[in-house]
Amino acid sequence: MPVPGRDGLLATSLLRDRAYTAIRDAIVDGTLAPGEKLVDAELSSWLGVSRTPIREALGRLERSGLVLTRPGHSTVVSPVRARETAAAQSVVAAMHELATREAVPLLSAADLDAMRVANACFAEALRDNDIDAAVQADDDFHGVAVAASGNGAVRAVLDQFGPVLRRVERMRFGSLAGRGSVAQHDRIVELCAAGDVGGAAAAARENWLTLAALVDTLED
Repeated sequence: MPVPGRDGLLATSLLRDRAYTAIRDAIVDGTLAPGEKLVDAELSSWLGVSRTPIREALGRLERSGLVLTRPGHSTVVSPVRARETAAAQSVVAAMHELATREAVPLLSAADLDAMRVANACFAEALRDNDIDAAVQADDDFHGVAVAASGNGAVRAVLDQFGPVLRRVERMRFGSLAGRGSVAQHDRIVELCAAGDVGGAAAAARENWLTLAALVDTLED
């Protein structure tokens, strides 16, 4: 049989990913607040796409724990709950530990410099109280090890559960407590540069577990 063209499939995939990314980011940064109803027609109008990619994006967001769907009723932004956030934290911390463990033997001098630059940007963003820039710089910092590890499974898990934790991180980066991460990042780079696989992996895990105190303040 003739092989179908891929243009339609590619367009559908791009629309679905675009819808997912836009809605996810709006939830994480608080534009779409916990408890807010997500109406297909409104989201479709906002993003300029049909309802099909919107529904697919909402299904993916539900699997990540960012939205709640009540069949026959409504879809809402999930509240920031202690139990779900703690579960995501455990998974994300473990994934970054694994990524760092696998990455350390592969990190180049350019990779280490990229981590240092990202941490400097992170520190500056915290001083300026620029939460969006702080989140991006933190992503850039940890993303070096994730990319260097080449572990697609780790990236997939982080893509699913990382956004749940980002909502809490935004709270932390808006306070003085977030500045402790700068020193923790410096320590991770130092251990990576020394080739200390176990030490760097443990430091990466501990960096993510420092959110525990904030998670404990959330309601179940």
